[in-house]
Amino acid sequence: MSEVIASYLIHDKNSDFHKKAEGIALGLTVGSWTNLPLLEQEQLKKHKGRVVSVFPLQPCDRVNQYLDNEVNQAIIKIAYPTANFSLDLPAILTTVFGKLSLDGKIKLIDLEFSKELIQAFPGPRFGIEGIRKELNVYDRPLVMSIFKGVLGKDLSYLTEQLKQQALGGVDLVKDDEILFENDLTPFEKRITHGKAVLKDVYEKTGHRTLYAVNVSGRTFDLKEKAKRAKELGADALLFNVFAYGLDVLQALREDDEIALPLMAHPAVSGALTPSEFYGFSNSLLLGKLLRITGADFSLFPSPYGSVALPFEEALSISTELVAPNHYVKKAFPVPSAGIHPGMVPLLVKDFGIDSVINAGGGVHGHPDGAAGGGKAFRDAVDAVLKGQTLQEGAQNSPELSKAIDLWGTVEVKS
Repeated sequence: MSEVIASYLIHDKNSDFHKKAEGIALGLTVGSWTNLPLLEQEQLKKHKGRVVSVFPLQPCDRVNQYLDNEVNQAIIKIAYPTANFSLDLPAILTTVFGKLSLDGKIKLIDLEFSKELIQAFPGPRFGIEGIRKELNVYDRPLVMSIFKGVLGKDLSYLTEQLKQQALGGVDLVKDDEILFENDLTPFEKRITHGKAVLKDVYEKTGHRTLYAVNVSGRTFDLKEKAKRAKELGADALLFNVFAYGLDVLQALREDDEIALPLMAHPAVSGALTPSEFYGFSNSLLLGKLLRITGADFSLFPSPYGSVALPFEEALSISTELVAPNHYVKKAFPVPSAGIHPGMVPLLVKDFGIDSVINAGGGVHGHPDGAAGGGKAFRDAVDAVLKGQTLQEGAQNSPELSKAIDLWGTVEVKS
């Protein structure tokens, strides 16, 4: 029987987690069991939830102190037959976590999909290999930068920023997630003017940069807007997926008239993931679910900046995005926030070369401007891949040297 298996972290004053698990398995499927006549039991057998496992955890003084109560913890796994729901993520999430999300201290930490079910999802259209092919870059992390301070500024300001970032050698530039449709930098002109600038840089330098424009507006207008972006020659789309929903991301991915790389921004996800007692795990929401619904890139807080994830959580997102899977392509992890050139050795060590190094202030805050900031990152990447220290790389890179003087370096421990 095809199933989806949900893993939950539960905190409860009671310790009978087996009873709790059985109650969830029944309550979210057939409702009751022992009181049903045998004939109805046989008829409903294929719809009944199944307790897969119950794994009690050791008591945690920190949790007890935080909750000001003595609680027990367990991880329980419950299998839900696919016969119970249509093959779409809203139906699945409502089944496994709908009303259950309102019932006490319970967190959905993972979903395991059967082969038949995972094939219902598209995964990334391009994935890591496809994006590398677009850029003709195969042997290093990609470098991305972000527009900064463009609200209230005109197209000439935006395109000059884009030009400088591209001249610095960055591979990708994305809109700020809060840059929406506006009179000064309208969506369509951002695409056409940006395309002209990047074409000029490519013809002069031979370096290609992709620009991800923020697709926004009312939900039912998004597809037509994305199709128009494709017609105008857009390189990629930035999408605030959690303001709209994962199913909307999947709809954009599956439309062959759009067929653009999709960059998922984590805005609003912080309302769903930070608590250890409620909501979703980061690895599930920003990793597995973004990947299966079609994101080519997943942005998430790095473990290093002021808005930081715990290291294990950031790494778990990356693992979900790049883990081998026969049915969906790999997606690029994009750890973000607090990144400067001196952190490149740490980023490569922690996230490998199949990742995107993403910086805003670490590019624009360089003494030589965005071009110098981009160059500093590229030279830092080259030094790391050659087995050099950043100080050794800086001997032939004034841009990297200035970045180190400004921001320093982060020691990498083996």
